[in-house]
Amino acid sequence: MASQTEFEQRYGFRRNEATLANWRFAPYSKWSFQNAGEFVPSAGIACADCAVESPAVDPGTLLAQPVAIEGRQETVADFLQRSDTDAFVVMKRGEFVGDYFAPHMDHAAAHIVFSISKSLTAILAGSLEAEGLLDPAAPVTRYIPEAEGSAYGDAAVQHLLDMTVSLDFDETYLDPDSAFGRYRRAMLWNPGSGQETLLPFILTIQKGLHPHGGPFRYRSPNSDLLGVILERASGRRYAELMRERLWLPLGAKRPASVTVDGEGTARAAGGVSVSPRDLARVGEMMRLRGVVNGRRIVPESWIRDTLTVGSEAAWKTGDFAHLVENGRYRNKWYQTGFDSGAFFAIGIHGQWLYVDPSTEVVMVKMSSQPEPVDDPLDRQCVAFFQAVSAML
Repeated sequence: MASQTEFEQRYGFRRNEATLANWRFAPYSKWSFQNAGEFVPSAGIACADCAVESPAVDPGTLLAQPVAIEGRQETVADFLQRSDTDAFVVMKRGEFVGDYFAPHMDHAAAHIVFSISKSLTAILAGSLEAEGLLDPAAPVTRYIPEAEGSAYGDAAVQHLLDMTVSLDFDETYLDPDSAFGRYRRAMLWNPGSGQETLLPFILTIQKGLHPHGGPFRYRSPNSDLLGVILERASGRRYAELMRERLWLPLGAKRPASVTVDGEGTARAAGGVSVSPRDLARVGEMMRLRGVVNGRRIVPESWIRDTLTVGSEAAWKTGDFAHLVENGRYRNKWYQTGFDSGAFFAIGIHGQWLYVDPSTEVVMVKMSSQPEPVDDPLDRQCVAFFQAVSAML
């Protein structure tokens, strides 16, 4: 075990300075994003073959390649460093062709991916739908009768999947006294937790002024509620579903985990931690239309729906229209609207899974960006992925 001096040299602070109150803030996030389970109770997700991951692939000349990001000339390495990248992994036609790890990031460490968790949760939903265990068109109350009287009382499961639920709730990440701060206490992510658990809190949220099915409104409680629905529809715990329906058939090489609240309810919207390469394997499965190593994880029809269906109007009038002009959101995955057919999953603090079917490239970027949301940098990341994909 590293001595305190070695820890300080690697991370720039003492281990005991990272606490529940600051684990998502710089500089502590450089370590805590690889160790979320030391702050928040977590359920393990076992891997199929937990052998040591093969050595990192030297990115060779990739890091020195020039990229132009919004008129700014820099190298790939420059961009990775200025965007607080912890890990950057590139696959081409299913092979790892480059791995970059910051000095503070362990090669095979599981890193929290925040809202990429939503996209992983949606894959589980697609798997259950294929077996007739989940009906996206069904009302939420079929699976959670106690949702009657809440915002979700007249919502369908597909509204959750597409983020078109009308909620009287805002994602105010940095205000501890807001409803979002209460939400984070319910999930045990903030000090002062323990008075309320996740599902009871979600069911206090009331409906917004407009009908469900309107603009894309990014609200994380929708995805946590979806996680509960998956458990009730399948009779299995979230971590068990992830292991049985994704991690084992995927051939994941490293264990994963998901944070849970005081009742064991999984943080399906943002609590999953995975290794960079295993996340890339998820992207490759999506690129291959639901198949990995000859084994089907989700139907091709579900992949096609996820990557081609979705409301343009909901996107253009929604929360993230600034990110990609002609994008769409379907089943918790983002479509770019680019000719390449590229799509992605994204999480706060700079987590990305970007897939470009036209070049057969998958990229994972895990980061510890100081700000949870940085719109200008997010747009630059999209441009960066386009540039790297083109050069490969």
